[in-house]
Amino acid sequence: MKLLDKIKSPADVKKLTIEELPILAEEIRQRIISVVDKNGGHLSSNLGAVDAIVALHYVFDFSKDKLLFDVGHQSYAHKILCGRNENFDTIRKKDGLSGFPNPNESEYDAFVAGHAGNSISAGLGYCSARDLIGQDYYVINFVGDASFFNGVNLEALSSTDKKPTKMITILNDNGMSISKNNNGLYKFISLCTTKRTYGKFMRFANRTVGKNFIGRALKRFKTFIKVGLNHTTASEALGFKYVGIFDGHNIKELVNILRHVKNADKAVILHVKTIKGKGVAEAENNPSYYHGVGSHLKSGNSTFSSSISQILDKFAQKDERITAICAGMKDGTGLSEFAVKYPNRFFDVGIAEEHAVTFSAGQAIGGLKPIVCMYSTFLQRSYDQIMHDVCLQNLPVIFMIDRAGAVGADGATHQGLFDISYLRSMPNMNVFAVKDVVELEDVLNHCLKLNEPCAIRYPNGNNPVFEKHIPISESLWEVDGEGDTVILAVGPRMLRLAYEVKEKAQKSLCVINARSIKPLYKSILDTFAGKKIIVLEENVLEGGFGSSVLEYVSKEGIKCDVICKAFPDKFISHATVDEQLKEVGFTVDSVLELI
Repeated sequence: MKLLDKIKSPADVKKLTIEELPILAEEIRQRIISVVDKNGGHLSSNLGAVDAIVALHYVFDFSKDKLLFDVGHQSYAHKILCGRNENFDTIRKKDGLSGFPNPNESEYDAFVAGHAGNSISAGLGYCSARDLIGQDYYVINFVGDASFFNGVNLEALSSTDKKPTKMITILNDNGMSISKNNNGLYKFISLCTTKRTYGKFMRFANRTVGKNFIGRALKRFKTFIKVGLNHTTASEALGFKYVGIFDGHNIKELVNILRHVKNADKAVILHVKTIKGKGVAEAENNPSYYHGVGSHLKSGNSTFSSSISQILDKFAQKDERITAICAGMKDGTGLSEFAVKYPNRFFDVGIAEEHAVTFSAGQAIGGLKPIVCMYSTFLQRSYDQIMHDVCLQNLPVIFMIDRAGAVGADGATHQGLFDISYLRSMPNMNVFAVKDVVELEDVLNHCLKLNEPCAIRYPNGNNPVFEKHIPISESLWEVDGEGDTVILAVGPRMLRLAYEVKEKAQKSLCVINARSIKPLYKSILDTFAGKKIIVLEENVLEGGFGSSVLEYVSKEGIKCDVICKAFPDKFISHATVDEQLKEVGFTVDSVLELI
């Protein structure tokens, strides 16, 4: 019988001997590999975190202690140990387990963690609530090294120099975000803390951390040594005791140090080194590729993302002012080839979306033509920077918005269903939704000529090329057919649905590829009097493209029947994209009923 079969709750982990823990960790790894091979999911990050999570569950009691992940894509081992092993096969499937921590799913999940940078702030909030209410528990932040240097975490770290006790922040350092970690502060800290002399001293000193620490004199001596070796005591200035660096795969060592830091007289940062993809040679050698995979451990095909480098290359060859910017997602946004060919014109700023946008604004006002490539769900983190730093100054920054619309198995934390609503409310911003890669290139060319803020959105997945193309310079919208019923479709999935409806309808329909969301093609809208208009969009209903159509026809007094089909006012859970679309009524039969 496997050890894992005995684990029905975290309490069962404590019944094992410390010698059995590495065996349990290996069984968890194999369980993760097996399920991700079938379902897809986040592989590399979870394999690297297994040993540390096992050690945490051995030392702490998460029926009352709080474990916060940052980011939550490294929480699979935690889920398995917290009574969810039996239905772990359902992860990322409709009505199954979420791929991220979710308090609604389990009492052991302390906080939602789909995006980076929230754990230290939330942890400090937890400690504040604990102390004011008079409760007693530990708060553990399990933070990836790229997330650790996210702007929100840095704000939390520097918010006060007095940090609460019984708060332990574990820096899970594998040198990676999703792509290789290029953060400058991370490199500085790594240089300071990986010196051999520092590591030897810290291993000696940290054996004495806690109740057995030998008084103030030794503390002062430790600080003196740290200053001499590193010329920095930043962690102390921020209110933390820094402890590290330890092997994040040596469970026995981790258990010992965790037992010690439990007794520390102040908040602790525990620095552990891990290998992303641990246990799978291919994932260890290529952790970016295996960060998020589909079934059979294959990278999911995304037609738009895979075409980005090639499209940008065509324009970059002609204009040396064009640059490409991403926020820790070089591979995911399709910029890997561009980065190799134009190393001086590619900028990966790490998991710092706000900085990426303001950095692009600085480039633009300085005379460059920056193109920011970012997932829709992450772009929303930089709302204020888009508004204040780009749109207010009317700067020619182009946002290439990947994973716009329904995203599938990543679920509620990653849906790209809000960008139309907030972007179209910004003065000076132009918003487009392209139907295929041919149109993407054409619209990008159009945006470069506009010399204004622009956003181009497109979904994930396999999106074939349509047969007909009318350049956007000739017409903002593509109009196909005539009739008293008009379908305004936004994006490739909605356009394909519109054509399927047209084939089955018992009457003539006009299908319009409404690729320009803002500005509207007002001269076409002016002809809609007396017609029925069906708007299909992969965005929430509130404030979306359909809302803009209704606003215009109401203002102009155009008497027509407008029906908006969009996503409802709720968060959409994980499932396949097709299941998500069907769930909210994006089917041929549903649209025919509207007609």
